[in-house]
Amino acid sequence: MSMQGQLLAATGSKGQVIERMNDQIASGAKSGTRPSRQINVVLRSHDSSSSGAAAHIADQEPLAAVKPLPPGDHYADIQKELDVMVGLDNVKSLVYEIYAMLQIAQMRSEAGLNGGAHVYHMIFKGNPGTGKTTIARIVAKLLQKMGVLSKGHLIEVERADLVGEYIGHTAQKTRDLVRKAVGGVLFVDEAYSLARGGEKDFGKEAIDTLVKAMEDMRNQFVLILAGYPAEIEHFLMTNPGLPSRFPIQIDFPDYTVDQLIQIAELMARDRDYSLLPQTVFKMRQHLMQEKHMSVFSFSNARYVRNMIEKSIRHQAVRLLSQYANSSPGKQELMAIRPEDVKLEMQSTSGGRRENGYT
Repeated sequence: MSMQGQLLAATGSKGQVIERMNDQIASGAKSGTRPSRQINVVLRSHDSSSSGAAAHIADQEPLAAVKPLPPGDHYADIQKELDVMVGLDNVKSLVYEIYAMLQIAQMRSEAGLNGGAHVYHMIFKGNPGTGKTTIARIVAKLLQKMGVLSKGHLIEVERADLVGEYIGHTAQKTRDLVRKAVGGVLFVDEAYSLARGGEKDFGKEAIDTLVKAMEDMRNQFVLILAGYPAEIEHFLMTNPGLPSRFPIQIDFPDYTVDQLIQIAELMARDRDYSLLPQTVFKMRQHLMQEKHMSVFSFSNARYVRNMIEKSIRHQAVRLLSQYANSSPGKQELMAIRPEDVKLEMQSTSGGRRENGYT
């Protein structure tokens, strides 16, 4: 009997072999907790001249089975946190790309291949209220789970935390914050403000200190610079060496009005409140007007949160007035009515508002 015949006799017919492989792939997909990703497996038929060689290779070096993910898949918890966030599809995809790169690097290392030295410093570009800080916390947690960071904590700072009042003070303040961020993420919000004062401003000293820390303490912490898209682009152009130090740049798109309404309903539901249809209509009209009148792109989840919390306070005052000598029912305690939503236009023709949600 030929070598190919021996192989088929030992394992069954070709159809049975393929059927077993498909069963294994299907069962592995069911047991894992990865996000849904379709993998197409194409089995090509070989001519008789190559089948013997293939069987010989199979005899000498059988293919190792793909190691299934452990029950506690590192991405499962991260995905749960991402799934509850409204929109941000491109951001969620990029977070998964980071996970996939780390997972494959680990597999390559276990296979004796070069895993590569990767840099994870990032730029987050987006208007206030687009979830930049929330995603930064999730990224920190992911990098900790995957062994890149030892702690996975987030240190959030802005210009005032980095820039000192006299020569040498800025470098010391910045180094102290970097030390606190070791093992985690240093998140610098409105990073472009560090370059606004020109050459003699202490902000430049903070930038130089951060760049030096990125070199001296490589792989000990991750630096994320965040801010408005246009200002961040201008900031990167002020220092030719900056863009190449941040290989991961993520754009955070503006929320649509529908998404902001969805956020409002989720925030109310989390607090055991419900928005009546008339209330939702009133909020929608107001947000559309705000978005239309804003000089800069309006995309502010904190604005929505403040609107919900203010409505809850107004509802409490209304209920105490209406039920002075009795207690309202459960439905009344939950319902946010249109009269509870007292709105004022916040947009101006001048500069940006400072009630942004990061």
